[in-house]
Amino acid sequence: MGVTAIDKRPVVGPVRVKALGAYGDVQTDREHHGGRDKALYAYAQEAADRWAAELAREVPPGLFGENLRTSGVDVDGAEIGERWRIGTGEDALEVEVTMPRTPCATFARRLGEERWVKRFTRSGVPGAYLRVVRPGTISAGDAVEVLLRPGHGVGVGRWLADADPADARTLLACAADGGLDLAPDLREALLPASRR
Repeated sequence: MGVTAIDKRPVVGPVRVKALGAYGDVQTDREHHGGRDKALYAYAQEAADRWAAELAREVPPGLFGENLRTSGVDVDGAEIGERWRIGTGEDALEVEVTMPRTPCATFARRLGEERWVKRFTRSGVPGAYLRVVRPGTISAGDAVEVLLRPGHGVGVGRWLADADPADARTLLACAADGGLDLAPDLREALLPASRR
């Protein structure tokens, strides 16, 4: 498999999160699987339960390479540019949804499922990459509060599963108006899709 940081495990106690992610969590390939626009990866327990039923196996926290396993948060319906607060008080973390997780060969090898990249892409439940807006400290069980929804209606699950040209044009227009800070990786995918 080579050098990878996909193997994540739950931790006990508070974890500091800064611009490049959670303390102690290494990003081995910042160009493709990390950096500021992919500082954290959130995956919903509800989506993991769906996969567990479909795959007839457990999908424990971290199996998909996520740093955050949420419950009761519509991660896959989260709009690109949506902002969340995780935790409470002065040291709460603030993050912004930047893009859906795009499955890769490393993820496919880890799962060992046939046609995994295609299945995961079409599922509509990819989870969301997050950019750190305000560093903070998080712990298991912290509440996740949606602070801002941009209102363009393009959620991460819908974008990855469909990549509709109208959605691409909507996101590019929002960015052009200054209402959305698009991650370069997402912009690169939006431009050709918008011309279809």
